[in-house]
Amino acid sequence: MPERMTAREAVAAVADAGTFTELPAPRGTSAPDGPLAWEGYDAARARARDRTGEDESVVCGTGRVGATDAVLISFEFGFLGGSLGERTGDHLEAAYTRAREQGLPVVSLIATGGSRMQEGMRALLQLQRVARQSALTRAAGLPQLAVVRDPTTGGGWATLGAGADVVLALPGAQIGFAGSRVRPADADPYAYTAEAQLAAGHIDAVVRQEELRAAVDRWLTLLTGGVRDAGAAAPPPDGLGRGGLPATGWDAVLRARSPRRPRAESYLDAYFTRREAIGGDRCGGTDPGMLCGFGLREGRTIAYAAQRGTATLPAGYRTASRLIRLADQLGIPVLTLVDTPGAASDAEAERAGAGSAIADLFAAVATAQVPLTTLLIGEGGSGGALALSAPGNTWATSDSYFSVIAPELAAAILKRPPDEARSTAGQLRLRPQDLVSLGAVRGIVPDAAS
Repeated sequence: MPERMTAREAVAAVADAGTFTELPAPRGTSAPDGPLAWEGYDAARARARDRTGEDESVVCGTGRVGATDAVLISFEFGFLGGSLGERTGDHLEAAYTRAREQGLPVVSLIATGGSRMQEGMRALLQLQRVARQSALTRAAGLPQLAVVRDPTTGGGWATLGAGADVVLALPGAQIGFAGSRVRPADADPYAYTAEAQLAAGHIDAVVRQEELRAAVDRWLTLLTGGVRDAGAAAPPPDGLGRGGLPATGWDAVLRARSPRRPRAESYLDAYFTRREAIGGDRCGGTDPGMLCGFGLREGRTIAYAAQRGTATLPAGYRTASRLIRLADQLGIPVLTLVDTPGAASDAEAERAGAGSAIADLFAAVATAQVPLTTLLIGEGGSGGALALSAPGNTWATSDSYFSVIAPELAAAILKRPPDEARSTAGQLRLRPQDLVSLGAVRGIVPDAAS
C-alpha cells in the first residue's frame, strides 16, 4: 500500500512553498448528530477533528504552482475516510465558485472513500452538487486537473476524479467506483489500481510523488495556454521527407508506406518544444497508434492528435474526440497528423463500436469552434483518415497519399487482377499534387531536406 499523505501534505507536494491561502469555511449549521440524527455522529466528527486538526474532510484554498495560480482542493482521508457530506459540499461549491470568480484552474488532490453514510441521501446528493459546479466551471473555459491519491473510490472518483479534464495518479493508488469493502469477493484487486486504470484508458498518467509538482506545473501551463477566441490556426509543420513529388500514383503509395519515412513522433518532436500526452478514451480503451496531447510551440499551446501509421482503433478515435472537445473548451487550436491505412476493420473493432467512434470524431471536428490544422504525413486511408482531417485546412507532405480506398482494395472491388493495383492507383489520383488539383488539400508543405 502506498504511503498516504494528509490533505496539507498533498497541498505542499504540489503548491509552491508559502503560496497556499485557505478559503474561509462556509457558514452553516447542522442538526445534532446530522440530518439523520445518527447516534454518535457528532462524537465521531469530534474525534476526527482531534486526530487530523481539520474541521472537515476537505481543505480548499488558492495557491501557486510554478507560473500558474490555481484553486486547490485537497481531501483529508483521516477525517471519516475523506467522505463527502453536506459541509464537504459547501466547501467544494465555495472552491469552484472562487475559481470562476477569479478565472483560475481547479486542481483536486483526492483521497476519499465516498459519500458519508451518517448523512444518508443528504450526503449522496452532494455528488449532483459537485457535478453541477464542475460543469459550470467547464462551461467557463477553466481547466480541471485531478491528482488521485490512495484511496479514491465511490462518488469522489466518479465526480472530481474521473470527471476532470486530465487525471494524474500516484503509483499504486487504489482507484475505483467500488470501495474495497463492497467489491465482489472474487474481484481482481489489480483492476482497482492506478496502473490498471491507466492501461484501461481511465487516467492519463501515473506520477511519482517527488515528480508531482513539476508534472502539475507543466499541465497547468499547457491547459491555461488557450483563450476563448483561439485566434490563428496552428501552422502546418514542414515536411521531414527527402523532397520531390512522386511521379506516379503507385510511387506515392510506396513512399507513404516506406518504413524509412518520418513518422508522427518525429513531426511532434520537431514542432513542439515541450508536450504532454493524454491517455485513453475514458471508455475502457487505449490505442498506441494514436498520440494525443498538448504542446508548446513558440510559447503558445497547441493540441495535437496524431496517427502513427497503424490501423486506428475505436479507442483511438474516441481519444481524439476527447482531445478536440477539451481543446475547444479551453480555446486551444488543434493540429492533427494523418497517417493510417484506415480504420481497424476486424471483428473486435466492430464490437468496440468503430462506426460510432468515427462518427463521433467527425462530429467533434465539424463542431469545433477553435481552428483545426491537418498535415497528411503518410497514408490517408479512406474515412478512417478523413475523420481526423480539418475541412478546408488540410495540407500534405511530398511522401503522402490520400485515397477513397487503398488501390489494392479498389482493384479487388472492380474485379481486376492484383497486378492492376498499380494502374488503379494512378486512376485514383491520390498523389499530393493530385490532391491539390482536386481541392482535397490546400497545398504541399516544403520538405526540410529540399
